[in-house]
Amino acid sequence: MLTIRLQRTGKKNQADFRIVVAEKEAPVNKKVTEILGSYNPRSKKFQIKQERAAYWIGQRVEMSPTVHNLFVTNKLVEGAKVRAFNTPKKPVEPVKEEVKPASAVETPADSSSEVLTKEEVAEATAEMEVKVESASASPSVETSGDKEATADKEATPEVVVEAPVASAPEVPAEAPTETPAA
Repeated sequence: MLTIRLQRTGKKNQADFRIVVAEKEAPVNKKVTEILGSYNPRSKKFQIKQERAAYWIGQRVEMSPTVHNLFVTNKLVEGAKVRAFNTPKKPVEPVKEEVKPASAVETPADSSSEVLTKEEVAEATAEMEVKVESASASPSVETSGDKEATADKEATPEVVVEAPVASAPEVPAEAPTETPAA
C-alpha cells in the first residue's frame, strides 16, 4: 500500500522535508516511489508537482496526517484538517478536601444549620470576646478543695506548645589507631 508522507532531510536542528510517495511499511529514509516536492518548516516554503500530486490523490493513495494538513492549507485537497498527533497529558490528581476540626465553642444558633448569617457570626464573636475579657479580668486562685470554682469557669481550650528538644549531634566513636611496631 502506498502513502504520501514526509521524508526528513537537512542538517541537525535545520529540518527540511521531501514530500514523497513510498510504501507504507518501508523505512522512512529508504526507497521511495516518487518525490513530489519539498517543505521547509522554518521558512514555510512549500513546493510540489501539482499534476503528480493530483494523480496520486486520484489513485486514492493514503496521506499521512501532516501531509494532509499541508495539502489542506495549500488548497490541494478540500476538507478539514485532521489531528496529526496527540500530546500526552499528565494524570489529574483528585483534590482532597481537608477535614476541619470541630470548634470547641458552640454558637448560639441552631447547631444543625451549617450556614450562618453575618449577624449570627458577629453575635457569636461578640459573646466570645466578652467571655474572654471577663475571664482575664478576674483571675481566681484555685485551691485543691475548691471544685465549684473550676466548674463555674468557662471551658476555654488550652494551647500547649512543646518546645523541640535539642539533642546533641551524634558523633561516631573514633576507632583506636594502632601504631605499627618498629
